[in-house]
Amino acid sequence: MTRLALALAAALSLIAPPSHAAGLKFIQIPADESDPAIDAAMWSPCTAAASEMKIGALSVPAVPNCPIAGEKLPLVIISHGYGGWYLGHHDTAEALADAGFVVVAINHPNANYADMSRANGLGVLIKRPVDIKRTIDFMITTSPDAAKIDPQRVGFYGFSQGGYTGLVAAGANPDFSKLPPRCADPKATDCSSANQAQATRPKLPPRSWSHDPRIKALVVADPLSIVFQTFDSVKDVKIPLQLWGSELGGGGGASPEDVATLAHLLPERPDFRIVSNAVHLSFLTPCPKIRPSSDACVDAPGFDRAEFHRELNVEVVAFLRRHLVENSSP
Repeated sequence: MTRLALALAAALSLIAPPSHAAGLKFIQIPADESDPAIDAAMWSPCTAAASEMKIGALSVPAVPNCPIAGEKLPLVIISHGYGGWYLGHHDTAEALADAGFVVVAINHPNANYADMSRANGLGVLIKRPVDIKRTIDFMITTSPDAAKIDPQRVGFYGFSQGGYTGLVAAGANPDFSKLPPRCADPKATDCSSANQAQATRPKLPPRSWSHDPRIKALVVADPLSIVFQTFDSVKDVKIPLQLWGSELGGGGGASPEDVATLAHLLPERPDFRIVSNAVHLSFLTPCPKIRPSSDACVDAPGFDRAEFHRELNVEVVAFLRRHLVENSSP
């Protein structure tokens, strides 16, 4: 029996009944006085058999708008990377929902595949953890599904800038002086004023960051790590953390060396996994066959993304179940 098969068998012995399939619906976190609405996709346990649901070029196994099966379920928030979207990790979301989690993946405003108008500025890095807090607030209070969620069992999954987002939400205080100059508008041709402002105020005080103690367990994959290269930047991250890194890298600010340094600096030893022969974008969900030439779909020779994601999802489910269900306080 292969390592993957053994891990899968172990995980399946822990998860919710196999009749649970992934219900899927699209929701919106309302705007507030200072921030725009947040578009999101929500997966949840469902007793109906999943069918293929077409969403643009994607075909995902889901039951549209299925009533949530279960009570007091753990909640996991998913945060995408630069230029990503709420379906960029749909296979992981489906696996978690099948295992009895409510999963909400968001599109970070003004910094997602459909709207990159502010994607390159420091402002979006500051706002990303705020987006997570607003999403948790909504899901456990005013959401129509709030009664189904246990507010004491909140977890997080994030990739690249999404991994950065989770680390900040969990207590980290990044140092922006390590970043190359950034201009808010990707289409701008002159960023001199933005670069000058960054040079004169590269590091914000800790009180400026949105930390959220409701998050009890964290999984991050190839996080933007260049801003977390000192012990002080991560000394307050003390919740259970599963950290994944690609062997070959390729993502801005998420070099294998920086991710390894982050793993060493964290005050609590993380469950650190280095994925052999993976590039940064290998953490994105396997691509539809109609898009094999997209940069986001190109892996290193010999790397099987579908096989890797089967193992990734088993391990993520097992980790979050262990820390949000089995070892959590009632």
